[in-house]
Amino acid sequence: MRIAFLKETYPGERRVALTPGSVGPLSRTGCEILVQRGAGKAAGYTDAQYLDKGASLVSRDEAFTADAVVQVRWLGANPDADRSDLESMSAGQLVIGLCDPLGNPHKISQIAQRGVTLLALELIPRITRAQSMDVLSSMATIAGYRAVLLAAAQLPKMFPLMMTAAGTVTPTRVLVVGAGVAGLQAIATARRLGAVVHAYDVRPAVREQIESLGARFVDLNLNANASEDQGGYAKSLGDDFYQQQRESMATVVAESDVVITTAAIPGCQSPILVTAEAVRAMALGSVIVDLAAERGGNCELTRTDQSVVEHGVTILGPTNLPSEIPYHASQMFSHNVAALLTYLLREGQLNLDLEDEICRETTVARGGQVTHPHIRQLLELESLAEEKRVTP
Repeated sequence: MRIAFLKETYPGERRVALTPGSVGPLSRTGCEILVQRGAGKAAGYTDAQYLDKGASLVSRDEAFTADAVVQVRWLGANPDADRSDLESMSAGQLVIGLCDPLGNPHKISQIAQRGVTLLALELIPRITRAQSMDVLSSMATIAGYRAVLLAAAQLPKMFPLMMTAAGTVTPTRVLVVGAGVAGLQAIATARRLGAVVHAYDVRPAVREQIESLGARFVDLNLNANASEDQGGYAKSLGDDFYQQQRESMATVVAESDVVITTAAIPGCQSPILVTAEAVRAMALGSVIVDLAAERGGNCELTRTDQSVVEHGVTILGPTNLPSEIPYHASQMFSHNVAALLTYLLREGQLNLDLEDEICRETTVARGGQVTHPHIRQLLELESLAEEKRVTP
């Protein structure tokens, strides 16, 4: 089996789906590894490094002749890309990468029409067996770390408590909203820099994790039952709940020098948790880093991929922080992809067993059809079972 890794076309995307260190493990599965020339350059990996590890360098057109093609962002997660990649896909080909299936289901339908088998990395189930393949968690780790550094660079204060000859410098107060992977990494990073950290999450069960990192859990006394789906991802809790949450959180936000929000719901608009009124109550020079900006943001004043100043508060809305640390982001992404491919391959051949939870939940298109039930629902398509039943 020939597996090709492509150079990214998304504007500003510096990651690569395969690093030289993962070539060897994949080659040992019996596969031939192809890498588009220059694919790793933006992340700090040279063509010579890939050659040294046993990969073959090819053009983009040659890469699309492979049995499987992989890149970080496909059409759904790269909506402004031209249609050349789509037209280069061939029936029966395996396509792997991020494709925003819940946010852009119509793009999944377009890819499905090419007859390829599409695996969406966003849908890797959060189960123990799939931890080594969990791209979203890897990238969230980097985003949480980077968000704190961005805040520290913008804030007109230092993070740690300092006793100096000029007097005592009080520590910065940081509020992290959401204690998922990104939030926990933000807590840990802010604590390492010396900040006093408070954190809030709708799931009371994460209190222990927050406190184990040295932060204080913010209890808003709200009923947040069923805040998580079976896959371990956040669920929408309704307008009434979010209204109560905003009102209760306003005081905590006002007392914070830095607020980092991470409450994103796959395929849905991010809930507004920090209102314009709450921002107005913050001290001059305070900073908000909104990691949910790609879906509109948790802060009412967030502007996607922009830095704005409102009421003296700087609000950052980055959407691709992992790309700002492309060397290690690519390394982590590559390890995840290599783990998935190794799991799927048997003696160099693809073994896509749809009875297996990892394969079933990740496969979104096969045989010319959108196969994932959730995405079919979003596209208002009948279930495959019903479609087969009524077909003459």
